[in-house]
Amino acid sequence: MSTQKHVRQQYGEVEGSESLRIPSDKAEQIVDALTTDLASTYVLYHQLKKHHWIVEGAEFRDLHLFLGEAAGDAEEAADVLAERIQALGGVPLSGGANFEEHATVSPEDTDAYDIRSSLENNMEMYGDVIESLREHIQLANNLGDYTTEEELREILQTTEEHAHHIEHYLEDDTLVLESSTH
Repeated sequence: MSTQKHVRQQYGEVEGSESLRIPSDKAEQIVDALTTDLASTYVLYHQLKKHHWIVEGAEFRDLHLFLGEAAGDAEEAADVLAERIQALGGVPLSGGANFEEHATVSPEDTDAYDIRSSLENNMEMYGDVIESLREHIQLANNLGDYTTEEELREILQTTEEHAHHIEHYLEDDTLVLESSTH
């Protein structure tokens, strides 16, 4: 239970930022979009970490390292999104249940799956995150918030790169002998 006695700003209120010269109605739209991206990014982060922890098999080491790096990049993106929300006069979302409630993606359940299924689940989530980022890049551009647009473009570039790597991992070509998988 929180011991804080005085709320400075309630979640959902956007006070705007005079220093950025973005009108409050535009800041509210951008903060709403960034909150969705923040929530979805944290859901993706937690799923990637789960797979990082449980991966097994012949490709263990490479996948373990890749999933750790991808999760780290998602966590870094979430930090950028949260800081931009704050700069625009909003309160960044926090808390696992809140992230899942506001995300456009849904995590897989709590079971451990084979790595191919796990990566397929990650690909699906990456695709949804990529689509949302593209929409919000366009929104930021339309509203004249070019800094948010640029930050989202950088996040998109890294997100697409990780999705592309997963696509390669899911290809049929492998050095593992068929006799080794039975």
